Amino acid sequence: MAKKKVLVVASNYGFWGEELQAPWDALVAAGHELTIATPQGKKPLPLTISIDPDFVDPIQKYNVNPREVCDRTKQLVESGVWDKPIKISDAKMSNYDAIVMAGGLGADLDMLNNTALKGLTLEAYRANKLIGAMCFAVGVLVNTRDPKNGHKSIIYGKKVTAHPREWDFLGDVNYELANPTADNKGTDVVTPGFVVPLADLVVDAVGPNGSVAMDPGISRDKPSAVTDLPFVTACSVESSIEYGKQLVKALA
Repeated sequence: MAKKKVLVVASNYGFWGEELQAPWDALVAAGHELTIATPQGKKPLPLTISIDPDFVDPIQKYNVNPREVCDRTKQLVESGVWDKPIKISDAKMSNYDAIVMAGGLGADLDMLNNTALKGLTLEAYRANKLIGAMCFAVGVLVNTRDPKNGHKSIIYGKKVTAHPREWDFLGDVNYELANPTADNKGTDVVTPGFVVPLADLVVDAVGPNGSVAMDPGISRDKPSAVTDLPFVTACSVESSIEYGKQLVKALA
């Protein structure tokens, strides 16, 4: 397989550990050259709950973070490979063969309607370059509109995934980062549940001829990732490994 250059995007307000770790490791293992980018050009940090093996999802009622995944994510954070990201607004899509977005609660805050990120995504779409998005990062695809197609979403008519509405947190959500620093502390914002009803927005975005995989019965044994080129999308943390596999396959 020829080596490809991949722009990997993560939030500065908290990515979900495995949702960056799994696709990152899969793409590196396949021999691709990765560049990390964030909205502020600061090191991406995982949400504290996303690298806690004892965290129990309040809706699904089970431990969603395997210990080995938590350990591997911490290893990557400490290794320095994500220490010097470029700023999304400084990235040029012409330098890359693909753009791949990690999910997590923070993506709702600084990725979903990020003007620079939408610009990169639209440029990739028009150049038929691979576009990957998982969990809440699928919202970036919803919000990336094509003026050449009546300002419809770029996923209009496509098959994609969405975080199931049945899994949406109903209580207050905080964005506590693991090991923040004075100049990279994330945000103290607390939101009343998730920022957007993502599943409903995705359904609207794909239109009557598209389809959305959002089965609340999916699991690690039955993950949900969909390839409908140029897009690869994945539901949530349980589908992170499958997301990585399908990205690698699509790049091949």
